[in-house]
Amino acid sequence: MGSITTWTRLEPRGRDANMTQSVQARLYDPLWLLARQWQVGEFRGEDAGTPVSARWRAEMSPLTRFHPGSIGANTRVEAATYDAGVMPLEALVERQQPGAATTDISLRLAVEAGAHFLRLLAQPALTRNYRSAFVARFALAAPTVTERARTDAETLAWWELMAQRAIDARSLRAAVHDATGRRIPLPTTGLLIAATDRAEIEQAIDQWLIWLASLCNAPAEGGNCWDSERMAYAFSVAGALADGEVPLTATDYTDGHIDWHTVDLDAEVSLGAARDRASLPVVRTVMPAPVSFRGAPTQRFWEFEDARLDLGQLPAAPSDLPQLLLSEFATCYGNDWYVIPIDLPVGTITRARSLLVTDTFGVQTLIRPHNDPSLPHSDWSMFSLAQVRRAGSDHDARPASNLFFLAPSVVRNTEGRASEEVLFMRDEMANVVWAIERCIAGPLEQPLDLHLAATSHMAATPSSAALPLNPAGPPTAPRYRISTAVPANWVPLLPQRTTDQPGAPLRLVRAAMYALDSDTPTVRAAQGLLLQAEGRRLALREEEVPRGGIRVTRNAQYTRWFNGSSHLWVGCRKQVGRGEGASGLRFDIVDGDR
Repeated sequence: MGSITTWTRLEPRGRDANMTQSVQARLYDPLWLLARQWQVGEFRGEDAGTPVSARWRAEMSPLTRFHPGSIGANTRVEAATYDAGVMPLEALVERQQPGAATTDISLRLAVEAGAHFLRLLAQPALTRNYRSAFVARFALAAPTVTERARTDAETLAWWELMAQRAIDARSLRAAVHDATGRRIPLPTTGLLIAATDRAEIEQAIDQWLIWLASLCNAPAEGGNCWDSERMAYAFSVAGALADGEVPLTATDYTDGHIDWHTVDLDAEVSLGAARDRASLPVVRTVMPAPVSFRGAPTQRFWEFEDARLDLGQLPAAPSDLPQLLLSEFATCYGNDWYVIPIDLPVGTITRARSLLVTDTFGVQTLIRPHNDPSLPHSDWSMFSLAQVRRAGSDHDARPASNLFFLAPSVVRNTEGRASEEVLFMRDEMANVVWAIERCIAGPLEQPLDLHLAATSHMAATPSSAALPLNPAGPPTAPRYRISTAVPANWVPLLPQRTTDQPGAPLRLVRAAMYALDSDTPTVRAAQGLLLQAEGRRLALREEEVPRGGIRVTRNAQYTRWFNGSSHLWVGCRKQVGRGEGASGLRFDIVDGDR
């Protein structure tokens, strides 16, 4: 039997152009509205008013101490003072020597700094021009035979052009400092400086030294935070609240941005911040504001929610409690939460004391911290600092609640391209960890591509490690090879025990490898700063090179601090590697006709 389906279209028709009565949303049945309110439980009021005022009391202490590098348990040191208004914490932690060596500046910077000194020397108050005398006395020396063999063609051409024509800032700086680094008067040998010009030249040298020191942030002696065993930064900072010192320690900082979760509370050390007595009370009286977020119910009657977040599309199963709680909070209790703005100086440690809320009925409610001793124990926490865990320590390792660390970190900085890059990779077939130096910083501060140079050299140079089994035999006789060739920029790291005791931890130690592609076997050495470990023996922790490997880069960073000062430093980054690889290294090989 057939059926006929019809629709009736209802269209509102305005009697006039005035929309006043329509937008009033009048309800002509108040009993129905009262019944609906009773049905949904709106008459079960709690007589709670809307908060109109909140007074927050806390205790705040600025960071006053800084200790570079790792620190052991039960350590009591008098750390250096730190002021967050001078420089950001990233610049203080990450800064390293900017030159091509750990104790020197680069070749290009030496020439440019020498040219700047000549500009400062051109003063009208001097009786004569000393430009030629200073250039002859502190001229850039020509490259030696050894330096020519180790220098690329571009740098060598620039070096020969500047030799004996420009001042070497390294020589001038060494001439005005003694062996202890103290400033001494300029030796006048060969300069023929007039007695009336001596004061002006010394003043120009002082201005030049200040300018040279301000070019790039470099750590003082013993102030480097880079830990070559972890390929990461380690540091400690501390402030002091009323009940004692609060030391914070970071043991594995690599991502370039310091935040509250970068550090952990280290109750087993002391940096001397308790003697600073920098704790201050903080009282803030503000007006609470409703919490707003995308998808929250709107406060106005005729306003529709935006469609940027659809809570109904959450794929929540009956067992997905976090998603169900989030949906319930957003749809049912989103208008019950309020937020108060609290402004705090950067580089501070804060502990909340109380929160007094006043509502529209004049009722005041005192809210204590959730871990107050007078309240029942609660495991709920937010922004809690974890405790540093050390092997063999019996210290309580529970997170420290009611401590908020506002790090003096930069919001945005400018990062240069990588001047040095090392890729750590596991080679399971050869049972070796390789440190592949892909590029290093050249004397002209430009990155030198070692990977391209090594592959080109291997393709153009046949291996001489193959020896005939019978030198007097025919040319087609089998040939014996000691090992296969590996690119020159591949540095092997072999596991080694730290001590002879059983169960001692393993370290990946840089091993020597003969360059078999030359007539005279030579030991290959690392060329960059990352593998030199500041002149010490590289002993990388075995767990720091996972199966996926790591990638460590070294580049320049620049930022401006909130006081308007600019900061330039050279730092390192550690990122995830590219997985396992194979070098093809094999030993004791017999080949056929080559």
